[in-house]
Amino acid sequence: MTFHRILILDSGVGGLSVFDEIVQKLPSLDVDYLADHSFFPYGTKAPEAIISRVAQLVRHCLEQDTYSLIVVACNTASTVVLDSLRAEFDLPFVGVVPAIKPACAMSQSKRVGVLATEGTVTRDYTHELIRNFGLDNDITLVGSARLVEIAEQKLAGEEVDRAELKAILAPLKAKQVDQVVLGCTHFPLLKAELIEVADWPVNWVDSGQAIALRVESLLSGQTSGLKKKRKDESSRCYRFISTDLARLSLPRSISNSFDQILSLSIAVS
Repeated sequence: MTFHRILILDSGVGGLSVFDEIVQKLPSLDVDYLADHSFFPYGTKAPEAIISRVAQLVRHCLEQDTYSLIVVACNTASTVVLDSLRAEFDLPFVGVVPAIKPACAMSQSKRVGVLATEGTVTRDYTHELIRNFGLDNDITLVGSARLVEIAEQKLAGEEVDRAELKAILAPLKAKQVDQVVLGCTHFPLLKAELIEVADWPVNWVDSGQAIALRVESLLSGQTSGLKKKRKDESSRCYRFISTDLARLSLPRSISNSFDQILSLSIAVS
């Protein structure tokens, strides 16, 4: 049997929500998960800095290994880097975009919230999605860098401050939106807490399952990037790689999902 290796890239651990969906759908994949902790968070960086940094990481990774495709598991990065990556590198890239289209389609009240980073809520790409799919909806945009930090802290074992979550959600409650787009891959990691503190009827929408289906579609029938034969699915390998292990604090429940925890030192150029 032959198997694919893919790379999932994010500024931190938010992309683990995408990793979970992909490995549930495609358990035989070899997966490298790269967390760029030394440049965390992407959501507050200028587009030019994100484009340069992500290209730098991809070049390095492709020098070290062969991948069938790369998932940019960060909404902020996906809104700015995909065109340049596809122009420079000869392999498929899958991005993560806010699930505005399905959220608007599901909304009964035509009031939809988008919860994302400040970078994502201000990007032209996001507003183009709204123009294309949400013009008949009242859409409330909420940008929160703090929610990214809370998700990282949760995975490091810290308690989530419910009052702080309520304050972040206040603009969405005020509009009584019935759908909230989780427009950052960190945010599904807080879904249980968001459901707990949201005291009005609301549904939470993210892109994880759609990304897994897209990866499956692209890999179907693809021969480039195939790794050497393995005996069976059980010999697959999941590697977690951080550009700053000193900032990494994964709970055992997550670290046990990976066969290796590795460090990658790449200076910010």
